[in-house]
Amino acid sequence: MPAGAGPSRANGVRAIKTVRTAVFFHAHPDDEALLTAGTMAMLAAEGHRVVLVVATSGERGQADLEPGEALGAARIAELYKSAAALGCARVVNLGYGDSGLAPGGGVAEDRPDNAFIDADAEEAARRLAAILTEEEADLLTTYDPAGGYGHPDHVQVHRVGGRAAEIAGTPIVLEATVNRDPLLKALRLIRRFYPQLDVRGFERAYSPGEVITHRVGVRRFARQKRASMTAHASQATGADTRTLGAMLKIPHPLYRLVFGTEWYVRRGLPPGTRLRHPFAVPPKG
Repeated sequence: MPAGAGPSRANGVRAIKTVRTAVFFHAHPDDEALLTAGTMAMLAAEGHRVVLVVATSGERGQADLEPGEALGAARIAELYKSAAALGCARVVNLGYGDSGLAPGGGVAEDRPDNAFIDADAEEAARRLAAILTEEEADLLTTYDPAGGYGHPDHVQVHRVGGRAAEIAGTPIVLEATVNRDPLLKALRLIRRFYPQLDVRGFERAYSPGEVITHRVGVRRFARQKRASMTAHASQATGADTRTLGAMLKIPHPLYRLVFGTEWYVRRGLPPGTRLRHPFAVPPKG
């Protein structure tokens, strides 16, 4: 029985719910590949229903294609390819516009009229809550309050996702993040060889290890995670050296090590909580 499987009712008879539904909410196509793909593949392999929801089509991302409808359509096609590699049962695009980033970071001034960052958060939350209710979701993933590295659409995912879970009564909300501590150590080491590297932008990004409640080991699903990244070809090429493209050049044995853990924060748990599975039961007391 999966960790944390709980009771449900069918035809008035109390039964043990062994198959659960997890909804993974992301801002753009390819975000799932970077942050939660291993967990998604793991849950699907365990027989759970995995649903992938994106707020936008990512039509303003960097790519060989010019930003706009063509890029958005290409990225959605890549999203479905990624979802298939991970074993997702359903993919939903909420259809908001990609807010984009200003040259120096932050919210772009020339964003579209329907930009996700400008959407009414309560209305967007109710749209997501309708999916959670329809799916009878047991778990929703969002992002941490910083939105990871601060992209405005990621911050909006945090706001909208948390409120949607409240509306739908979804019992487990996990904030997908990265353990900031080893990331900063690695970046500071790299800075010894590349002094031009500015580490300051990462000092408030993602989440410190002390608040992370879930460290999910996904090395066994490195192949699926890598396939998910590979699916997003438009984000691995073009523009400057792309983060995704660099990740895909890592040899497989090292890739399993580097991307072998995915991190989450579940608010309200006792300090020092360390769980290994999204559905794990928190300690009492």
